[in-house]
Amino acid sequence: MCGRFTLTTIGVSLARAFDLDDVPTQEASYNIAPTQLVATVLNPSTETERQWQLLRWGLIPSWAKDIKIGAKLINARAETVAEKPAFRSAFRRRRCLVIADGFYEWRRKDGKKQPLYFHMKDKRPFAFAGLWELWKNPTGEIIASCTIITTVANDIISPLHDRMPVILEPRDYDLWLHHQVSQRELLQPLLIPYDAQKMSVYPVSTTVNNVRNNSPECIIPVELDNN
Repeated sequence: MCGRFTLTTIGVSLARAFDLDDVPTQEASYNIAPTQLVATVLNPSTETERQWQLLRWGLIPSWAKDIKIGAKLINARAETVAEKPAFRSAFRRRRCLVIADGFYEWRRKDGKKQPLYFHMKDKRPFAFAGLWELWKNPTGEIIASCTIITTVANDIISPLHDRMPVILEPRDYDLWLHHQVSQRELLQPLLIPYDAQKMSVYPVSTTVNNVRNNSPECIIPVELDNN
């Protein structure tokens, strides 16, 4: 799964990486958690350019009765995303890039949770494959939300977890975002484990275990205690 990630790259670097006309006014975030606003790129119609938008993390289906369902739908499995009632409409029509430059997984040892930080070897920002949806609450407010698609883990993540977020190659961004593409046979091949040789991992402090902590300390490498 993917339950916590970072976006520390800001400004012009993001605009260049994702071919945006406007420079995002995005602050660095070191501990992004479910139900928070996350940075996304979407293309809601063929007449518009890519748009930078903040969405609530945890997809709320249009038919949902309660916003709380979003906390249970932070991830969507690649193998079933095209059929699940909560995701199938968004899979066909409302796909997005969820922007990150690293994410966390935890190793359990002696009753403790040791966080590890995964990122690209070249430290570039990247995009998770995401879906977005609009939901109207009982007072009429429209809430835009999203989910991150997961797939089987690659070799660098599998020692910790059997799932990982789908990381898209930049060459596939246009296809994933294309408003008129809905064929499963075109989209499903993109939802595969990312090349582990392009990724790095290192242990970080348990600072990140508390969602209230959001500072550079979250991604500072630490030495593991192997005793």
